[in-house]
Amino acid sequence: MMEYNYILGDSLDVLKEIEDNKFKLIITSPPYNVGKEYEVKKSIELYLEEQDEIINELIRVLHPLGSICWQVGNFVNKGEVFPLDIFYYNIFKNKGLFLRNRIIWQFGHGLHSSKKFSGRYETILWFTKSDEYTFNLDPVRIPSKYPGKKHFKGPKKGQYSSNPKGKNPSDIWEIVLNDWENEIWNIPNVKSNHIEKTAHPCQYPIELVERCVLALTDENDWILDPYAGVGSTILASLKNNRKVVGIERIKKYLEIGTQRIEQFKSGNLKFRSIDTPIYDNKKSKLSEIPEEFKKNEKQ
Repeated sequence: MMEYNYILGDSLDVLKEIEDNKFKLIITSPPYNVGKEYEVKKSIELYLEEQDEIINELIRVLHPLGSICWQVGNFVNKGEVFPLDIFYYNIFKNKGLFLRNRIIWQFGHGLHSSKKFSGRYETILWFTKSDEYTFNLDPVRIPSKYPGKKHFKGPKKGQYSSNPKGKNPSDIWEIVLNDWENEIWNIPNVKSNHIEKTAHPCQYPIELVERCVLALTDENDWILDPYAGVGSTILASLKNNRKVVGIERIKKYLEIGTQRIEQFKSGNLKFRSIDTPIYDNKKSKLSEIPEEFKKNEKQ
């Protein structure tokens, strides 16, 4: 039986009604203060002050063995970049949490910049409430690059050196080339041609949440997303037999998310599987270098 609650409301108000120590995982992508329709652009100082109040409530409702995964990009003001994960680190650390990983999520598509290098990554800060926490590596292992490699000396000489279940994804979630099958793996961001794309301008993929859900919770644990958007965290949780609460204050996004949940229940939701290779762009004619470009290179 799927157990979830998708709540329309302000995160701070809703959180104050939730009991202590409920959630094994809190995972979200908070507003970046970039002036989207669901936020009002303000000074970085005021923005962080408001987030600090919400984070206090999140820590209160976090299970003693629980984790917070805080996925953020950059705040940009007049061309200057403010890396939000650096600001958030001090907030969480000053509240007694422990940083386990600063995960770099690298993706292939985004806006092209003309006055700086184009941004192609965001970060996930993974904090725990204590030194004891849930971590399950096996469900999120990825294919080893050299599964046939063996130890060449020592007591394990002749034995396979890699884990038959695959390798640790590491803290850089990027493209991996699977040499023997020529497949490319990563977690692409949700752009116009992504199978999960909705009207939400900053939607994150289900599989990004799913990796955290599988690694940092057990079945039937409670998960929270205080900025639930169109329900990606809810879907990743239900897909893997977890209980989940999502809070969203924009009605149209909650309605889209509710439709997605109903599609999931009926088996009609389209989403990328966590083990799906990405499309090899070299197979596209668009990857061919136009003759005009070749001529320019020779000049």
